[in-house]
Amino acid sequence: MYKLEIELKRGHNLAIRDRGGTSDPYVKFKLGGKEVFKSKTIHKNLNPVWDEKTTLVLDTLSEPLYIKVFDYDFGLQDDFMGSAYLHLESLEQQRTIPITLPLKDPHLPDEDLGSLELNVTLTPKESPLEERRDSMQQSTRLSELHRKSQLWRGIVSIALIEGRNLTPMDPNGLSDPYARFRLGHQKYKSKTVPKTLNPQWREQFDLHLYEETGEVLEITVWDRDTGRRDDFIGRCQLDLSTLAKEQTHHLELPLEETRGYVVLLVTLTASTHVSIADLSVTPLDDPQEYSEILRRYGAMKSFSKMKDVGIVQVKVMRAEGLMAADVTGKSDPFCVLELNNDRLQTHTVYKNLNPEWNKVFTFNVKDIHSVLEVTVFDEDRDRSADFLGKIAIPLLRVRNGEQKGYALKNKQLTGPTKGLLFLEIDVIYNKVKAAFRTIAPAEQKYIEEEQKVSKQLLQQNFNRVKRCIMVLLSYGTYINSCFEWESAQRSLISFVLFVVIVWNFELYMLPFALLLLLIWNYFFSLSRDPSDASVEAMFEWEDEEEDKDDKESEPKGFMDKLYAIQDVFISVQNALDEVASFEERVKNTINWTVPFLSWLAITALCFATILLYLIPLRYLVLAWGINKFTKKLRDPYMIDNNELLDFLSRVPSDVQVMQYRELKVEPGQSPNKRRRTNLS
Repeated sequence: MYKLEIELKRGHNLAIRDRGGTSDPYVKFKLGGKEVFKSKTIHKNLNPVWDEKTTLVLDTLSEPLYIKVFDYDFGLQDDFMGSAYLHLESLEQQRTIPITLPLKDPHLPDEDLGSLELNVTLTPKESPLEERRDSMQQSTRLSELHRKSQLWRGIVSIALIEGRNLTPMDPNGLSDPYARFRLGHQKYKSKTVPKTLNPQWREQFDLHLYEETGEVLEITVWDRDTGRRDDFIGRCQLDLSTLAKEQTHHLELPLEETRGYVVLLVTLTASTHVSIADLSVTPLDDPQEYSEILRRYGAMKSFSKMKDVGIVQVKVMRAEGLMAADVTGKSDPFCVLELNNDRLQTHTVYKNLNPEWNKVFTFNVKDIHSVLEVTVFDEDRDRSADFLGKIAIPLLRVRNGEQKGYALKNKQLTGPTKGLLFLEIDVIYNKVKAAFRTIAPAEQKYIEEEQKVSKQLLQQNFNRVKRCIMVLLSYGTYINSCFEWESAQRSLISFVLFVVIVWNFELYMLPFALLLLLIWNYFFSLSRDPSDASVEAMFEWEDEEEDKDDKESEPKGFMDKLYAIQDVFISVQNALDEVASFEERVKNTINWTVPFLSWLAITALCFATILLYLIPLRYLVLAWGINKFTKKLRDPYMIDNNELLDFLSRVPSDVQVMQYRELKVEPGQSPNKRRRTNLS
């Protein structure tokens, strides 16, 4: 038995394998046909310095040590840069020997591929006891490496948004770009977007951080070329160790040695080690920090940092009675929390239907009308995660300090699924900033599920529009009946009101009438729940299954027609949804479905009433026109918007009211509720 200590020092004048005239070399050591050591990769260097050491235990010296050098090539097969043999029988024992090995290619023996510089020390084993101890130590190291390679210590959640101003690779001045990602041994390939230099990928995926892998995320962009090898557009790297944990980062990464950018959202989360996300350290439970947050979003700060509306803290406590997703009757659940484009994730609790996470997540609130979505998944290392349940919670419905069990729903949020999720949510925000943000364009969500044709959804949207039209027709019929004198008393009262209103009408009376309607409905809403069965009764929800394509053998022309019809159906479906949603949002504003918005409408109508009463209409129209005509001159990059439509976009439609409504918890499952004590 022998012990061989190897120190890989450096390389000299290695072969060029990249287009830039350099290489990304690394070294592999093999003994008896098995890999025993692999060095790190030195990027863009023909004279790399490794300074790495390894120790091998040998049974015999008859087998030579086979050394191979490769050029690391992301997304493709690594290029061979040369090899050499180290004959162990010729080594002098118990002495460190410097060795220079010339690298050769067996197929091109005359080509000069550079050399490697090593220090090797060969030592015979002195006793069986030492031999067993070293053997056990090496076995322990190997098992530890194997264990570390199987357990991940964190998750990198990546949303690939778009590319900008990429290099054209095709004769038409465009490209068919797609992106490849590599983190250690993990890879991901995006879809191809044809004929564009500004591709919109909008894809979300997760990669794991392992103990033995580095934290450098490598990204390359390629041009799809049918029939030939794909063209390389550019590459960039992201050192994940420089990013803050438990926070979503919006990044624009420039491509190296070429033009263009790649836009990403990157979140590092779910560390298996103790982190600031544990329940032991929570910002709002610290009296001093809680007081500082209250001051930050107090009335005195109403006009500073207008985009910083507030903060939301979510404590993910535990879940009970989850669905069994594995054949063992268990699941490996974890939670994903999403607030607009921010996406955070808990760690996984393995083989458990009643997991306890006890994690705290903090989000910055840019829009108080945002909806917090919490989804429970089952981790599956071989496939994408399985869906277990989901809830959606509007921030304006949160009761601070209340620990509550939420019944999980299906993917469409239309019906229940198995399990309860226990959360405690706190929202602190500035009402003045929230009011101003309400009439600004809402933040666009980058990653959304692809819409599909649904006969049930199409029928549902049609019925919603039909229902709204029938209400308008019924009002028209009632008004027409007043002209027909079907009821003398009603027609006489209507006639007197018509004469009085027309004779005395002023423009300020119009918002004042809407103000009275809102106040009337406010008192009416006190006696009912805005999200009760009156909304639920309008929808007859059924579980929706995706249609499977059983006609893969049909001619491509037929498939193209089918896809075209599908696009038409989706357009009609969306148009019906927009019309119905607009009418429902107006109704829900008047019905006090969201009290904050109704109060905001009252404030705006009071202001409009006073303004129209005090100022002649011509001056108001003139001010409005000047503002509209000069808006682009004052700020060329300003997003043109309609404040009324932006306001209505924050009001939930009847479908959203139904989705956000909490399911009733069975009496036996009712969780204990607690309120936070006064920290001040």
